[in-house]
Amino acid sequence: MQRIMNSGMIQSVLLRRLSKRIRFCKMLNHKEIVEKFIKMYIVICNKLEECYDQMIQPQKRRLIRKILDYTLARVLELKHELVEIDLSEYNYYDDVLVKYKILPQEVELNIPRYFRRERESEIHQRREFISSILKNIGALNEVILPKKITELDAIKLIQMHERARQGRVRFQFMKEIREMKEKSTIKPESMQVEIVKEIAASLKIQKVWRGYITRQKMKKKRFEEMLLIGMIQPSQIITENYRIADKVKQARYLKQLEFQQLHEKMVMETQEFLKVEKTTIMEENMRCEIRCWINEYFQQTGKIPELPSADSGGSRLIISRQGTESSLSKSKESSSSKESKRSKKSKSKKESDTEKSEDDSDPGIKIILSNALPELIQAHTEYQDIWRGKDESVNPWQLPYSDMILAQKTRELEDEVRLKVDQTLRDDIEALQLALDRDKGHKGKRAKKIPKRVRRSGKKNKRKKEKDLTPDRTIDSLIEELTTEGIIKLLPEIYLSNFKGEKSFVNYELWQDKKDPFPTIGDVRQLVAEYCILPLGNDELRQLTPLVRSVLIAGPRGSGKKMLVHAICTELGATFFDISPSTIAGKYPGKSGLIMLLHLIGKVSRLLQPSVIFMDDAEKPFVKKVPKTDKSDPKRLKKDLPKLIKSLTNEDRVIIIGTSHSPWDCDQKLLYQTYDKVIYIPRPDYGTMSMLWKDLLYKYSGINRQFDTSAMAKICDGFTVGEVIRTIDEVMTTKRMVQLRVQPLTHVELINALSTHNPVYREEEEAFMAWYLKTPMCRKKQRAVEMELQKLAEANEKQKKKGKN
Repeated sequence: MQRIMNSGMIQSVLLRRLSKRIRFCKMLNHKEIVEKFIKMYIVICNKLEECYDQMIQPQKRRLIRKILDYTLARVLELKHELVEIDLSEYNYYDDVLVKYKILPQEVELNIPRYFRRERESEIHQRREFISSILKNIGALNEVILPKKITELDAIKLIQMHERARQGRVRFQFMKEIREMKEKSTIKPESMQVEIVKEIAASLKIQKVWRGYITRQKMKKKRFEEMLLIGMIQPSQIITENYRIADKVKQARYLKQLEFQQLHEKMVMETQEFLKVEKTTIMEENMRCEIRCWINEYFQQTGKIPELPSADSGGSRLIISRQGTESSLSKSKESSSSKESKRSKKSKSKKESDTEKSEDDSDPGIKIILSNALPELIQAHTEYQDIWRGKDESVNPWQLPYSDMILAQKTRELEDEVRLKVDQTLRDDIEALQLALDRDKGHKGKRAKKIPKRVRRSGKKNKRKKEKDLTPDRTIDSLIEELTTEGIIKLLPEIYLSNFKGEKSFVNYELWQDKKDPFPTIGDVRQLVAEYCILPLGNDELRQLTPLVRSVLIAGPRGSGKKMLVHAICTELGATFFDISPSTIAGKYPGKSGLIMLLHLIGKVSRLLQPSVIFMDDAEKPFVKKVPKTDKSDPKRLKKDLPKLIKSLTNEDRVIIIGTSHSPWDCDQKLLYQTYDKVIYIPRPDYGTMSMLWKDLLYKYSGINRQFDTSAMAKICDGFTVGEVIRTIDEVMTTKRMVQLRVQPLTHVELINALSTHNPVYREEEEAFMAWYLKTPMCRKKQRAVEMELQKLAEANEKQKKKGKN
């Protein structure tokens, strides 16, 4: 673990150099940005996540958490910049992977496990509360949670079956004894004949058994050899090594909690000790230092000085300067400093002129100032100052360091005491000034009130204060009301890794040939993580990363849209709100009811954040003509849904996700004004389908590893992932799983079951392609290509004219 930590920190040194270079560089090449995005950030981010997950030292873990969060924020910033540069939501960089020998799986951002693990008790309590409400109203039949058996219950169950087996064996044994007693009356000659027959039978059984055992051993050796050279798909059965590794991880998690509690206890004890023992001494020392400085200043200038404000540092600013520079030397040095400033300005002007000329010659990409880089550099310097050269051989158990806690709490106590001392001495200085003015004969003037400084933050999208329509109600009552109405729902736990799919291996070449390739399932999975999961991980990430309020996920039926929404909620431990037209039909009627519904959703989603507000059939609110058969009033949220989305700010860990299987059936302008990002899930390619068949079939131990899954992948061209999963579930019943050893699985069974499902027909796929090419990002790219072609044509015309002249 120490080796992993050191490797991660060595790369963080490179990260610091890179961050400085990007921060101060005005123009960069696209390839440079991609290389740094892949090699320097994503690889480091995944290693830092592993370090934070397995490290047990509490003080070091806190610093690693900071670096991890800021690195994640920087990755997401660069992702948005690359989207604007490439004019595509998907970025392909196979040349960088080949250059640095990185696997495609290594550059896929891992979702930090602490998003969910550190809130496990909170998530469990919330699910229990919602499930209890659903049980009371009798609506828990919609979600059937799998029953988990404990280790003790499993042992009792095995013991019960073992006792039953022993009883059956005992019964058979007693039955054989009775039969032997009955046969004891037989003559001895017949007994010898029977013994000879039994010996011959036993020899025959031994011969057959030895042959069977030998064949099984040879088969096992052949299988291991084929597995070694990669000719057979490995089994997904969990081995003992995986169990041991899992036990080690769980033990580390327990140690993390134990050491965290120990650290908090040591902090409280140190804080109490310092307050009792050191507070009065600190106050006296500070007062003496400040009074001495006031006396010296009064003797030199004849005036009583003013203490700096608390925002600028207070008396700490004076004491830090004291002894280094005298008041007389300051006036002498000021003239020299002015001259040096003038020379620096002239140099900077010359440099800026040279930079302008370089910028004109080198057409690069302007880098936007980052919010995460300053914080990342500060966290890195903290690591360099504290942990870089620290000898940890004295602390092999990685316990908290008491000296670091003492130093930190001493600084905090000094700051608190300094504020109090500065305030009291400011009053004393005012009194002394008034007394001095009276002695000199000046009339006492009223001190001017210092105007309050208005803090101007650079953050946009601040939320306006809304009137609370339910001030007297508790949050539990609001949750209960929304749950009984079916708006808050309990979802099955599905992780993003269960959304199987390969990344694209051809799209880079198509992109180089100036073609606009469609994404693959692996690209969609990564994009969902970057837009919907990682920015909502914690408050700091949400504030540092670019704001994505809403996402539209479109694709044919069975492509996995709802599975992605379930995965987002599971990875974040988010609360799920369903505002689909079919869900809210007939609920909260009238204009006042709609206002109350939106107020409840906005209020509860912010209180229970992170939250996901979901809308199925996202095109229905913007349909031009509502069918007569549709009585759900889908246009009810047409005006209010954009308002709800615009009310979300960087302070809210809330995202609105819509899904649609026919997004072209509505007003496209209103749809794109509502949703910030559009994600299209295409039908799976051959690589994804082959991977899917292997993963789904080989989890059954009775299926031969030489089963031809490539044939099934070719046959399934045009089918979605959902249809393949349903086909396998229909075929692999419990009865069929028992029969696998006697009757192996055949392709005919799967093909017959698959033929009953509908594929994605060509007309539907063409409709999706036509719609996707008209999305805002694709249109923007088309406009950029047209402008480039127009510039090339103009340049060619100018050259032709010059040639004629």
